Amino acid sequence: MAGTHALTRGGAEGRILATAAALFAQFGYNGVSTREIAGSAEVNEVTIYRHYPRKRDLYLAVLSAEVQRVHLRGELLTRLAEATNAKEALAGAFELIETTLQREPKLLRLLSFSALELSEELDPLLRRHLGEQVEVIARYLEPWIERGDLRCASAKALVLALVAIVLGREPLHRIFNGDSDSLPALFESYARTCLV
Repeated sequence: MAGTHALTRGGAEGRILATAAALFAQFGYNGVSTREIAGSAEVNEVTIYRHYPRKRDLYLAVLSAEVQRVHLRGELLTRLAEATNAKEALAGAFELIETTLQREPKLLRLLSFSALELSEELDPLLRRHLGEQVEVIARYLEPWIERGDLRCASAKALVLALVAIVLGREPLHRIFNGDSDSLPALFESYARTCLV
């Protein structure tokens, strides 16, 4: 069950993180015990508590490691930078966010569980690790908002709304598109509300 990010930490701790990441992503924070993690990682439960005094500490370490793996792709940033109109810029921002988050399905599941189970501790973690990426994307959208080509109070809020679309795909597609499960169709529905 070893995950690539967990291999950067030594032996037992790496196995604990990799195993916990897989189990938390599958069952959520409340759906798995430290005993189950220990058994799957082939360590004693005491070993987990030696590295992570509380289960919550382990969960946050897993989430932090997964969030740190998120990187914006250069060619998609270039497409966003070279947009010739607001619709292209918005589509470029969405593609960048979608591609970035969809490359990390474990992170998407962890974020979904976190929002439901640990929301009070999620905000600082996301601000610290993802805030820079949000700021970068927002800078590319600001000129379109300032010109009045995008209806939005702030570029950062717009980027966060696009992130929410990717994270909230299932419930949002029912609201905007009825029975359609297409992420691009969901984006198109939202984009119509933003474009002037």
